[in-house]
Amino acid sequence: MAVGLGPLPTLHPVPGFELGIASAGIKRPGRKDVVVMRCAEGATVAGVFTLNAFCAAPVILAKRRVQGAVRYLLTNTGNANAGTGEPGLQAAARTCARLAELAGVDEGAVLPFSTGVIGEPLPVEKIEAALPAALADLKVDNWAVAAEGIMTTDTLPKGASRQFVHDGVTVTVTGISKGAGMIRPNMATMLGYIATDAKVAQPLLQDLLRDATNKSFNRITIDGDTSTNDCCMLVATGQATLPEIRAAEGELFARLKQALFEVSMELAQAIVRDGEGATKFVTVQVNGGATHQECLDVGYAVAHSPLIKTALFASDPNWGRILAAVGRAGVPQLDVSLIDVFLGDVCIARQGGRAPTYTEEQGAAVMAKAEIGIRIELGRGDCSETIWTTDLSHEYVKINAEYRT
Repeated sequence: MAVGLGPLPTLHPVPGFELGIASAGIKRPGRKDVVVMRCAEGATVAGVFTLNAFCAAPVILAKRRVQGAVRYLLTNTGNANAGTGEPGLQAAARTCARLAELAGVDEGAVLPFSTGVIGEPLPVEKIEAALPAALADLKVDNWAVAAEGIMTTDTLPKGASRQFVHDGVTVTVTGISKGAGMIRPNMATMLGYIATDAKVAQPLLQDLLRDATNKSFNRITIDGDTSTNDCCMLVATGQATLPEIRAAEGELFARLKQALFEVSMELAQAIVRDGEGATKFVTVQVNGGATHQECLDVGYAVAHSPLIKTALFASDPNWGRILAAVGRAGVPQLDVSLIDVFLGDVCIARQGGRAPTYTEEQGAAVMAKAEIGIRIELGRGDCSETIWTTDLSHEYVKINAEYRT
């Protein structure tokens, strides 16, 4: 049911970054559910992680190790290894130790990532048994297969890639992500991996990733639930024959930032388009806020409203629900007489009340579309924010009611 999401685009290999996929049979026999990624020696790595207090064991370990000399990323699907306490930490460490042993690197050079059912013990032996096959499969052009290997309830794999030429040298940025439910990232998506062959100093790489996620993965919501396992990683392999980028200045930095932002945005929007049971892709734009935060507060009040989301599913232009959500967003001293609201290009509310020119037929025509824009003009200042979300369908309830069966 993915909205406007087609087959994967061309995913350009990133020199110095390899991916290998294998089957551990964690949830279903024969399913590709273990992905190993190898970074070139000397690569710099940055990460952003969930702020959920019940963060998963692999998140805890990855956060501890990301500042070190990272060589391998180990991902499993089918089991989140979250809500598993100290045994979960030990299990994550065991899988990393086994991969390190097989690869001949220090255990601290391996970062673990997991996604799937919360609260179940990690099947360590199954993952360990799949590692030799994953290592044997390592290739620079395995991005598309890896995108399938990290999926859970996703219906389609998600990837994006950009290239540009600087001083005669081609620079590549390629990424994959997964996520379709339990999506209101508080740093990134459920799982995302982006790599470039540019050489970037680690502190600057961390800043780049934080800025990119704040404008992409941190602006999407499907159901308002922040996962226990959210992680997004950015790897700079340094294989492109260009000077190291050490400061946020210059043409090379600007072009790399643009490519990274475009890849992040494409991946984030693909998650929304593939939202569990989604039939609508919805852009909520809030303009004229006194602060960016109040724009976000209004945007999320609209995007999270079950009443609005179910009206979107029914293609019902029940615009009063939008006004109600804006009014309860908690914006201090909100003057509703300054607010205009648009559904697509149709003005549905002018200065806080029904627009004189609005007709139900106009609203119904917009709501019948698969891609819908809701624009709110607050009239309080110069700040703007945009959020992407979905409708709420019968299928969403069915998928999550039957998730463990």
